[in-house]
Amino acid sequence: MDADASGADTLSAEQYAALADFRFRLRRFLAFSETAAARAGLPPQQHQALLTLAGHVGRTPATVGLLAEQLLIAPHSAAELVARMVDAGLLTKTRAAQDRRRSELALTPRAEALLRTLTAAHLEELRGLAPALAGALASATR
Repeated sequence: MDADASGADTLSAEQYAALADFRFRLRRFLAFSETAAARAGLPPQQHQALLTLAGHVGRTPATVGLLAEQLLIAPHSAAELVARMVDAGLLTKTRAAQDRRRSELALTPRAEALLRTLTAAHLEELRGLAPALAGALASATR
């Protein structure tokens, strides 16, 4: 896409500044998230996996494939992640009754407790960050 078609040549200095501010605030939130997970004894990717699985809404149980898709990682990487999390007592992995090739994933009570604590901290951080994010996004998209 060339500059004219994308509208890039019409961006103002204020829009660039707002977009930069938005990205900075997102990076700060991600840094907060990684630090909070580490303090709870979880690698950030495991925290993301727990959140993905807890937030899965659907008629079918969560699978390794779903985790790979949601975390934007290769299926074999998701399988390795799941194996580490099963070994750590964070997940259970069972064969699907109707398709034995599929593994269904569920959080353990320990994982649910960790995730509750982390999610409460994340929501509190987002409450403070939301006005600045919304303002930066509004300025960037004007």
